[in-house]
Amino acid sequence: MLNNYQVHQGYYEMMKAPGNPRSHYENIHQQLNRFSLKDCKDRYELAQMSFLRRGISFTVYDDKDQGTERTMPFDFVPNIIPHDEWSRVEKGLIQRVRALNAFLEDVYGEQQILHDGIVPRDLVVNNPYFCPQIAQPGYANRNHIFLAGIDLIRDQHGEYLVLEDNLRNPSGLSYVFQNRYCMRKVFPEMFQNYSVRSIDNQFTHLYTSLEEQAPKGKSNPRIVLLSPGIFNSAYFDHSFLAQQIGIGLVEGRDLLVQDRKVYMKTTKGLIQIDVIYRRIDDEYLDPLEFRADSMLGVPGLVDANRAGNVSILNGIGNGIADDKALYSYVPSIIRYYLNEEPLINNVKTYILTDPEQKEYVLKNIGELVVKPVDGSGGYDILIGPHATEEQLEVFRQNIIRRPHAYIAQPTISLSTSPTFCNGGFAGRHIDLRPFVIMGKVPRVIPGGLTRVALKEGSLIVNSSQGGGGKDTWILDH
Repeated sequence: MLNNYQVHQGYYEMMKAPGNPRSHYENIHQQLNRFSLKDCKDRYELAQMSFLRRGISFTVYDDKDQGTERTMPFDFVPNIIPHDEWSRVEKGLIQRVRALNAFLEDVYGEQQILHDGIVPRDLVVNNPYFCPQIAQPGYANRNHIFLAGIDLIRDQHGEYLVLEDNLRNPSGLSYVFQNRYCMRKVFPEMFQNYSVRSIDNQFTHLYTSLEEQAPKGKSNPRIVLLSPGIFNSAYFDHSFLAQQIGIGLVEGRDLLVQDRKVYMKTTKGLIQIDVIYRRIDDEYLDPLEFRADSMLGVPGLVDANRAGNVSILNGIGNGIADDKALYSYVPSIIRYYLNEEPLINNVKTYILTDPEQKEYVLKNIGELVVKPVDGSGGYDILIGPHATEEQLEVFRQNIIRRPHAYIAQPTISLSTSPTFCNGGFAGRHIDLRPFVIMGKVPRVIPGGLTRVALKEGSLIVNSSQGGGGKDTWILDH
């Protein structure tokens, strides 16, 4: 099955050269070569059926032809990462999230990093994600990062780079566990001759981290996950995590605030809630503080948090730290707070409010990737080498009119992994979203969500844009 697998330029996860797999892929390579096309098709269909039967889905809002509800496409060739390689990544991720957590504490407190000129003040205080509601003296409970999702890619040399930080409501954690479940069910023999680190105990670590960030003096805190409801695109993520962590799943209408405390309505009366793992964006969280027309949040929730009676995780206002315009300053933020050099580098980023950088981007836009600073899901991105002249011109004009609304980066050819498609294996681009749990002892879940661009040549791996998932194996020593 892999005899005709093509290896061209760029970094190939499985292969060093045609017919020459990397040492940690040798057993998988041999197994795949023993499969017939019928074997692969049968297993592929079994994997898709497994996701469908368990209701593992996501929502695409703008596709009227095929409807909104989709099952997550799953590819059965795992992304395998050796122990030593993962150890370096793990240290770099913890370093990065610790620094970003310190940055959030600072910009909503003394703002020393702004006084010292390390980060431009305008980039923070005039940013739409900056929440002055919590930048107040005496704010009792500004918990910041409980869970972070950091998107990594490999360049053509195989070096990991951070593409994006997700510190507000990082999604996709449930798929990490579902991918492993499906892999063990459909291809159990692939685990032979591999010592793959388990992820089964991670729910205990998630619960412990939530518990550790409860208001002071609270033992055995009551914890809930606050979801917008069943019509949200990530509702499966919400319901699965609440069930597996062992916490209640609630919507805004299930909670109320009295005397600056949060209560859950039950058939036995009101029960005070101490920790809220929220999956609702800031602007919908509290109609008294943000959008007055929001029906998703809880009136008075921010004030209860301000009084120190409830912890909201991830913290309010985290968007300022994962804003794409701030991304280029993260290496400086790491040096400022930790006095360390970054262990994982950024992708070079052009800030378009700088006249020289903007001029360079306008001249070379056909070679670059241009992203809106407030974008997500792979929407509204320009990939210059794949764009038409008309599309390039639209983005040129957008940049001229609103340079603060965009960033630009070089077009990096993401690493490639064998993916079963069109009756055989072909190289498809992947990225990796590991998840960092920030408790008293920071932890990185051993693996992460490997996303694969199923469209040939595509660099966009988001599920809403035709991407799928793979199991991620972290090898023991």
